[in-house]
Amino acid sequence: MPVEIEAKMQVDDLSVVRKRLKEAGAEPAGAVLETNVFFDTDDRSLLAADKGLRLRHARDLSGGADEYIITFKGPRHPGPLKTRDEREVTVTNGADVAALLDALGYHQILSFEKRRESWRLGGCKVELDELPHLGVFVEIEGPRDDAVMTVRETLGLADRPLVKASYIAMLTTHLQESRDGQRVVKFPVES
Repeated sequence: MPVEIEAKMQVDDLSVVRKRLKEAGAEPAGAVLETNVFFDTDDRSLLAADKGLRLRHARDLSGGADEYIITFKGPRHPGPLKTRDEREVTVTNGADVAALLDALGYHQILSFEKRRESWRLGGCKVELDELPHLGVFVEIEGPRDDAVMTVRETLGLADRPLVKASYIAMLTTHLQESRDGQRVVKFPVES
């Protein structure tokens, strides 16, 4: 099974990171608005086993093309970086997949939007993420721990604490602490 190896850091300003990416010769790889829908059983068996099931709809911000990806994430592996087994399948119809998962007993538990700008540097994917309620983050995903850490240092982020929690875990905590019963988290509509 493929393994996801990533470092995630919260930052104050994505423009600083974007400038460092350009200075380091990183290649831009597009920007999307994602809607991430997470599924689990009524008894939260996936959460209890530290697993995840997600349907992602990504709309390309430059051309408007849509992509739907279903992802299964296994439990986290021990280590300094967030590492877990991951399987992804591209599908053509998100509504059909959601209906299929529901019929199998996996129900939508939370949905959230994320703006993501992608770059490539040093054999790694660098994602600049913005989420409602949470702020801005940089994710560096690569083939090995050392490749991820090298890109982290290149971008001047070695002093930033690593965030091991997933976005869904952080949003769930935020919504519980704010006593916000939302299950769909979107960006405010711009006028």
